[in-house]
Amino acid sequence: MSIQGIDYEKCIQCRTCIEACSRTLFSDKDHNKVIFQDPQNFCNLCGHCIARCPEDAILYEDLGEASSFEGINNPESIVSYDNMIKILQAHRSIRRFKKEKVPKDILKKVFFAMQLGPTARNMRSEAFTIISDDEQIVSLSDAVIEELMKNAGFRAMYGDRLKEAKKFFKSPIFFDAPHVIIVSSRFDTEVEANNIGIIITYGRLAAASLGLGTCWNGITQSMMDLNPKLRRKFGIRGKRVGIFAIGYPSSELTFYRTAPRSIKPVKGLD
Repeated sequence: MSIQGIDYEKCIQCRTCIEACSRTLFSDKDHNKVIFQDPQNFCNLCGHCIARCPEDAILYEDLGEASSFEGINNPESIVSYDNMIKILQAHRSIRRFKKEKVPKDILKKVFFAMQLGPTARNMRSEAFTIISDDEQIVSLSDAVIEELMKNAGFRAMYGDRLKEAKKFFKSPIFFDAPHVIIVSSRFDTEVEANNIGIIITYGRLAAASLGLGTCWNGITQSMMDLNPKLRRKFGIRGKRVGIFAIGYPSSELTFYRTAPRSIKPVKGLD
């Protein structure tokens, strides 16, 4: 993946790319035209030069496609704050799902949204996995419970509740969701954990806009952190993982108000 240079048949020498690049890889100091040089692979692939060039004159490879649409410069014209805040307030974790599978074309939209999420240094090192086989989801749920019961602290916290949940769910860890999505990365850093969290948030919000319900699954993440063999057992090679269940919310679920959230003071804002 890289920026290759400039298409001079399109370039109008507006020098917007020079302003757009925070790493000063575009220059016209010693030339009659703007050039791009990155001898030390210093480019962080932010894509701002591509996004800001009015003539689409930046050459690049293997970075995906850049698109344009009405409102791209003014996202507030697409969704107002008042509407956005309602979406955020209405969004919640779903723990009752219909049995029906989500069509692949709908799931692809969720994955597309996740891959728009920003990552530190634009590393984009994440891998994506979806488990849709009911037996495999039950197997993962059972394996997580088995690992959890080995730990005295987790056993005391969740053991009795999981035994009770077993009466109602075949896969109580995932509330019998028809799909489980796993985002993983080979980099074992806190920054990568933050990247995965942002990516999953993008996916969950996109899922809500498509009429889907999701539930972040911290238990599976914790058990995979405690026992890496659990990751490998289910084909997850990364060292950092994030997991969430996804499917259509049960028709029995009706919400009449937002969930209460205490609003904390912000230091430095007053």
